[in-house]
Amino acid sequence: MYRGLSVAVVVPAYNEEEKLAHTLRSVPGFVDRIIVVDDASRDRTSRVAARWRRKVDVIRHERNRGVGAAIATGYRAALGAGVDVAVVMAGDGQMDPADMTRLLDPIVEGQAEYVKGNRFLHKSVWRVMPFMRILGNIILSLLTKVASGYLHLFDSQCGYTAITASALRQIDLGRLFPRYGYPNDILARLRVAGCRVVDVPVRPIYGPSWRSGIRAWNAVYLLSWVLVRSFVWRALWTLTKMCGRAYRVSDNLLSPRGG
Repeated sequence: MYRGLSVAVVVPAYNEEEKLAHTLRSVPGFVDRIIVVDDASRDRTSRVAARWRRKVDVIRHERNRGVGAAIATGYRAALGAGVDVAVVMAGDGQMDPADMTRLLDPIVEGQAEYVKGNRFLHKSVWRVMPFMRILGNIILSLLTKVASGYLHLFDSQCGYTAITASALRQIDLGRLFPRYGYPNDILARLRVAGCRVVDVPVRPIYGPSWRSGIRAWNAVYLLSWVLVRSFVWRALWTLTKMCGRAYRVSDNLLSPRGG
């Protein structure tokens, strides 16, 4: 428990048997529950998680469904466990556990329902993050501002996040984009739900053995589709809401007054 809130850590993992133990070892002691979602790994990811000395709930997808789907599964498990907040930590060790309190503090203090890391707020980002990642992230962050409506946010692809149980209940987890575009998609859904979202600094971690799990062209194709879909969906929702409000106003003006 952290400052009165129960916390679950959701760890999406795909073929992470070599790095998962390090990730689990790094989870802070105040975390009440660790949920590892093995997205149909071909290695011993589930066995590593199940044998961990600290209590870990292991959920395995029978087929590979994508990181977004794995996180949605973890979110459902966190809701079922009755925790107040769910934090996402990737299974590859790219997230600094020391930053977790930064994610949780705005929630504890009532400032936000969703808090995301922003590696560009950390001074080491220009030295540590690969140049192509920096370039791609800047472009995607600018496009995500438009698609989601959260103009104050940046580093849209950072997956180190914390979300309240109340916010999770306001979005349809079954419709969350199942693969790499999930961080962009969930922002648009949170915007429609009226949730407050803030950025906090987190340390970027890229080890010598780091390798991206998705090709650049696939990323461009997938994320372009997600951003367009999110923008159109949010715009249609806003238009529908405005039309509904206009209808209610006109209906009240035309209705007979009692007297």
